[in-house]
Amino acid sequence: MVLPLRGAIEIELDGFAGRVASGECVVIRSGQQHHFTADEEARFVVADMHRLPENLRATDSCVFRISGPLLQYLSFVETQLGHQVNDALEQSMFATFALLLAEQRLLPQVDRRIRQVLQVIDMRLSERLTLDELAQTACLSETQLKKLFRQQIGLSVMQYLTRVRMEKAKALLQHTDYSVQRIAEQVGYSDLSAFSRRFSASFGLSPTRFSR
Repeated sequence: MVLPLRGAIEIELDGFAGRVASGECVVIRSGQQHHFTADEEARFVVADMHRLPENLRATDSCVFRISGPLLQYLSFVETQLGHQVNDALEQSMFATFALLLAEQRLLPQVDRRIRQVLQVIDMRLSERLTLDELAQTACLSETQLKKLFRQQIGLSVMQYLTRVRMEKAKALLQHTDYSVQRIAEQVGYSDLSAFSRRFSASFGLSPTRFSR
């Protein structure tokens, strides 16, 4: 498995030929011939696995997007591997990597412009993001963005943004002791009642009841 951290690689193998960038992964199966080139500044992690998780074995896709948490974990792995040699720690890191990989939703590779929008949403989730601002990020008109985003992600921009915000809020409610007000602000809601209504519509419970 090849997972770029910075920059991108151009890779060719059976069933795929193209560019794989940060936030994506390409699976190269045992014995499969492949060729790739990369800029000198590019950095990527190569993980050799004897057995793929079930979610990867069940798909024919060899390139997919990875989650933000997995990408950040890989940055830690890169830093740790460059810091010291420790077999026990490396085994533990690999086990954690395998668990994170098994949890990935296998979303298809997307257009570079849509990838930029996804990155902005992930990094600026607490901010008030408008369709116009996201369209400018992608160098598209609002109409072009809405069409391309739905084609590639399967949701409208705002539907996707809401889903990401609610999943983030759910995790914060379960794993932190932040107040509901603070969590609402962390996921881009200045109006607590609006946040509560949206959360209840998404999960069938108010934020307060869920946190209990």
